Amino acid sequence: MAPKKKEEPKPVVVKPEPERPKTPLFDATGITLEFTPEEIEDFKDAFQLFDRTPTNEMKITFAQCGDLIRALGQNPTNAEIMYVLGKPKAEDMQVKMLDFDQFLPMHQHICKAKNRGTFEDFVEGLRVFDKEGNGTVMGAELRHVLATLGEKMKEDEVEQLMQNQEDANGCINYEAFVKHIMAS
Repeated sequence: MAPKKKEEPKPVVVKPEPERPKTPLFDATGITLEFTPEEIEDFKDAFQLFDRTPTNEMKITFAQCGDLIRALGQNPTNAEIMYVLGKPKAEDMQVKMLDFDQFLPMHQHICKAKNRGTFEDFVEGLRVFDKEGNGTVMGAELRHVLATLGEKMKEDEVEQLMQNQEDANGCINYEAFVKHIMAS
């Protein structure tokens, strides 16, 4: 009897991972500044507070950019800051500088890029107030939340928003409510 030939294992072919689409670099030249002259003066004052150059050259380090934008009332992620800075290396963050004219388009981009949230995000947030699990929330409770929590709304703004949204029992179908708001 002839010895059986040992089957050689087939070589495993490892397919290279497809290249992820590259995010285009931030282009400040395409940004139109929509700030008022008063806002620009306020930004300039804040910028000067962050300027640590010996002769007040109106420059800040890349590392200070996120702190300054947050001090001006925005809440960008570190990834958003890194994007507008052109994805610098960690060692460049304390060394590279930007002046006020370079900063303004970055700040404008962050101001415009606020996440609006999705339909699902808003419905999920309102579902917390759906005590009976029937897709409705009490109008009075929603009015209270809108007027007292987070970015507080004025009473007349709340009334305008809630106009024709309540049923005979004073409840609001929150999915229809979110659709109505997002369509406005």
